[in-house]
Amino acid sequence: MTPQETRVKSNMPGIDWPAVVPTGSAAIAGFMLQLEHSQWWSPDRLADAQFEQVKHVVAQAYAQSPFLGKRYREAGIDPAGDIRAQWSDIPILTRSMVQEAGGELHCKSYPKHHGKVEKRSTSGSTGAPVTFYRTNLGAMFWLTFTLREHYWQRRDFAGKLAAIRPFSYDIPDEGVYAKDWGPSTRSLHETGPACLLSIFQDVDVQRKWLIEQNPDYMLSTPSNIRAVARCFMEQGGALPRLKQVRSMGECPPDDLRQWVRDAWGATLADMYSSEEVGYMALQCPEHTGDGDPAFHVQSENVLLEVLDDDGKPCGPGQIGRVVVTALHNFATPFIRYEIRDYAQVGEPCSCGRGLPVLTRVMGRQRNMLRLPDGTTHWPGFHAKLWTDIAPIRQLQLVQDALDHIEARMVIGRKLTDDEHTRFIAALQKRLGFPHAIDVKYVDDIPRSKSGKFEDFMSLIDQ
Repeated sequence: MTPQETRVKSNMPGIDWPAVVPTGSAAIAGFMLQLEHSQWWSPDRLADAQFEQVKHVVAQAYAQSPFLGKRYREAGIDPAGDIRAQWSDIPILTRSMVQEAGGELHCKSYPKHHGKVEKRSTSGSTGAPVTFYRTNLGAMFWLTFTLREHYWQRRDFAGKLAAIRPFSYDIPDEGVYAKDWGPSTRSLHETGPACLLSIFQDVDVQRKWLIEQNPDYMLSTPSNIRAVARCFMEQGGALPRLKQVRSMGECPPDDLRQWVRDAWGATLADMYSSEEVGYMALQCPEHTGDGDPAFHVQSENVLLEVLDDDGKPCGPGQIGRVVVTALHNFATPFIRYEIRDYAQVGEPCSCGRGLPVLTRVMGRQRNMLRLPDGTTHWPGFHAKLWTDIAPIRQLQLVQDALDHIEARMVIGRKLTDDEHTRFIAALQKRLGFPHAIDVKYVDDIPRSKSGKFEDFMSLIDQ
């Protein structure tokens, strides 16, 4: 049964169909109805709608944010003029600027109909956290795009959802259980149960827990999904009901889909989001199989730019830095915010949606390999590169100089001379430069406090 066939939950005694929904649910249902249409708009029509909306956000920032208002006046921005024509003149907002501005970034007032504000912070996994405010309206948009992702992936809401992730609160070692999938679906649909486990549990504990839960859907970070999939393949066990694995919070390695398919016979769906601006891109529902995925920018939620080193928009096939504008936050405006991610622009999607396409989201600036010739590259490498050489359980590469990399390795023994030679040669070939590579044997490579794991980090110019 697809979500489209699932009946909406009624909130009115004695009325089951057509369903009567409460006010908040009606707003989400209204958003969803509009999204069902706007996803098929042409790129030009989507862009026109975005700039109609963004002019309100710019005017709000100009008038109510002391920090942004001062910057815009210095840049000669006229909020009453043609914002689209002035767009490239609006200064980029960096993470360090957000941190230095502090309370001066937040708006002194905002429309009361947007609801109460909630103070939030990013995880701080790539440095000091960013603190910002989000209105009830912003939270409702987050729920709406979560629901869109469920709809796009045609999930059966009667199924069981298992989530292995970091939590902002302590949960028991054996996990916790919920009667439904959470607030994004609760307002409109009946769902099956959910079960939650901390991502900091041992991987084999996670394997046994998943076997016991036997979920229909699983949610976790890419690095953890790969580790658990490998544990299943080595230790055994099956998840016969598992239909799809959902990845979040990190950029998935190139071989993750293969791991998911080999371990469980399931598909993989990835999401691109951030605490500051919400959902930025979702995987196209027509690209969940063996081919390269396409990620549709959520143009109704953000205006997303991919810019080259000169600040010009990248074309299909090009890789650039992501600059994003939140279209509905009137409490802490994020306008032309450089989120420190890199992405690759794609061609229009064959599915017919007019939403812009990203073919890859490549992670933070610090996840990019820097070479002595001044170029920067995405250092994607398959786990098979090293598991075929030796029983390496975990690997993290840390670049601390243009010509030097430390390979931190979790393995039950030291590499033999032959394995060491093959490993260095394979890694140098994959990275495209004869780096000096030192192997460091460690017992464990811990996750950050936010539960994230980076298999490549550059310490240069950070």
